[in-house]
Order: sequence, then structure tokens, then C-alpha cells
Amino acid sequence: MNLIDGVLVKKLSPILDERGYLQECFRSDWPMFKKFGQAYITVAFPNVVKAWHSHKIQTDNMVCIIGNAKLVLYDDRKESSTYKKINEIFFGEKNPLLVTIPPNIWHGFKAVGNKRMMVLNVPTEYYNYTQPDEYRLPYNSEEIDYNWDIKMG
Repeated sequence: MNLIDGVLVKKLSPILDERGYLQECFRSDWPMFKKFGQAYITVAFPNVVKAWHSHKIQTDNMVCIIGNAKLVLYDDRKESSTYKKINEIFFGEKNPLLVTIPPNIWHGFKAVGNKRMMVLNVPTEYYNYTQPDEYRLPYNSEEIDYNWDIKMG
């Protein structure tokens, strides 16, 4: 996949035995680790789009830990070599990935299938309640040429 400049994707490898499995999600010795801000989960129910949002300072490090999701990224950085590029990344139980999203990349996601999805995010910054580093657009914004409908091949 030809990724947006600065976006990193790391394949995660669950360790499975008869009791279940263990999967590392994020480690401080991996190259995408910059610093720890906080860790949180976010859930999306089937047929719900959680988009668009972006950060000016924060880098996100996302793993879909329950269900499966379509994560969509849009590069709105005029100085970027991938300006206006869109990435679709399918991740979750069927494709365990860590996705690192740098600042100034619009992103959002929705559950794939008829099951809720849960994303664990370990951003570089903690949420500042008085001055949030969070910018939003509606999921159907005309500023981003993307249709969240299911694509039938």
C-alpha cells in the first residue's frame, strides 16, 4: 500500500495457544513510539461513521482490538508529497495492525460487518479539556472527496 507521508503501519502478531492469545499493541521500543500521552478506547456501532477529525500536535497510535474497522486517512497538508491522498486501511481481529497517524491528517473509521468495533488509541498527548487539540468535520464534508458507503466490487 502506498501510504500517506508519515503514516506507519505495523503488522501485529498474536501469540495463540489453547488458552487464547496474547497480542502486543504498542511498545516504547518500537520506532513509531515518540512519547506517552494517554490511552483510551473508542467504540463504533455497526453502520456508524466516526469521522472526520484531525490534530495539530498529537500523533495517534491505533489498534482495533474488537471487531474489524475501516480506517480512512486524508492528507490535507499542502506541503506534503501525498497532498489530497486517501488511504483506506482495514484492521482488527482479521488483520491486526498498529496504525500511526501523524498530526494534520484527517481520519475516521467505521465498523466493518454487523458487529461493533473497538479501537485502542495511545496518542502522544493527553486530552486537554480546556484547549483540545481536536478539529472536526462532518463525515460527509465536501472538503474531503470520500464516500463512506459500502463499495460493492
